[in-house]
Amino acid sequence: MSRPDIPFPQSPVVPTLLDESHVIRFQCHRGVKCWNACCSNIDISLTPYDVLRLARRLDLSTSEFLARFTVPYELEKDGIAGVKLKPVDGGTACRYMVPEGCSIYSDRPTACRYYPVALLSMRKQDESVDRQAYALVEEPHCLGHREPREISIADYRKEQGLPEYDELARGWRQLVLKKKSCGPTVGKPSKRSLEFFFMACYDLDRFRSFVASDGFSEVYDLPPDELTTILEDDVATMQFAFRFLRQVLFGEMSVAMHADNVERRRARAAEQRSRLEREAAERLAREEEGGGGID
Repeated sequence: MSRPDIPFPQSPVVPTLLDESHVIRFQCHRGVKCWNACCSNIDISLTPYDVLRLARRLDLSTSEFLARFTVPYELEKDGIAGVKLKPVDGGTACRYMVPEGCSIYSDRPTACRYYPVALLSMRKQDESVDRQAYALVEEPHCLGHREPREISIADYRKEQGLPEYDELARGWRQLVLKKKSCGPTVGKPSKRSLEFFFMACYDLDRFRSFVASDGFSEVYDLPPDELTTILEDDVATMQFAFRFLRQVLFGEMSVAMHADNVERRRARAAEQRSRLEREAAERLAREEEGGGGID
């Protein structure tokens, strides 16, 4: 769609914020001439719940699914990363597209479910909750907008199974929005913290292993029944990951810690840093004594 009277004339997103009561005219079915056209050139971002559903659908670990079928991208410059679905090798089409439609339809990603509606999550800097609004996506190839059916965005979301998907991705969206709204006030994250964010959000099988480790239980004090649920239930693992990241990234303390063990670990870490610095200084001194210095 191209309109000279809007700020971004080449964008298919009509920049008018809509609420759930707004009625759209749209329907997609095999009888529409553009059937599968939107799946032939994909740019599909995945939520953590999308990754989890697709990995389980394909009987893969999240690590395997991420490595084989996704590509990372920046959600913010030099900051946290997201993942996109990788198209077919050497092409732009979705690897799950077949002539009949989507071969993974019951587990299709959130972005596919929303089309042609765009979800816009927003959070003001002085607010603790995010707000949802919607916009309409109109692309030249899509003839679904010419179909006679009218439906509210609220009913369309229900039809596409989106309330469940949105609720289970809400914690992740809040994390992303909070990180973006905080900007440089929280400091530039280290490479290690960015890698941990990626693992905790998307690679839930690895995150589960982390929670099950002796190192985790040495520092964090989870009730046994809660720990069991986190380790056995995929959704519980994911929701705990979001909660844990809020504590690690923003200091929102909700996971109890063993104070004595934390201090001991800090002392060990400080001792190790001191030892490494001492060994480096001794090595440099030996090199200078042996003629390795610079004249």
